[in-house]
Amino acid sequence: MLAEFRRRRDVIVDGLNRLPNVTCRWPHGAFYAFPNISATGKTSKEMENFLIETAGVAVLAGTSFGPGGEGFIRLSYANSQANLTKAIERIASAM
Repeated sequence: MLAEFRRRRDVIVDGLNRLPNVTCRWPHGAFYAFPNISATGKTSKEMENFLIETAGVAVLAGTSFGPGGEGFIRLSYANSQANLTKAIERIASAM
């Protein structure tokens, strides 16, 4: 299972880093990615709403974890690689 979560992490982080104005560091724990979206010009909450409404992808605004989370969103990669790839494709199309 550990190897599978590493593969899922790689799918989501690589995909996020290919998006314009998004950067994502490699997470070292749990199964969440916390990409920086500040260069998009949207707040964390605006991006949360935009992605669910436009791409059908649920994320959490970084500000859900405190004011230091502004400019970030959180995505879980506790899903299949196929669904993670689909989510990245939808985000890319929406952006």
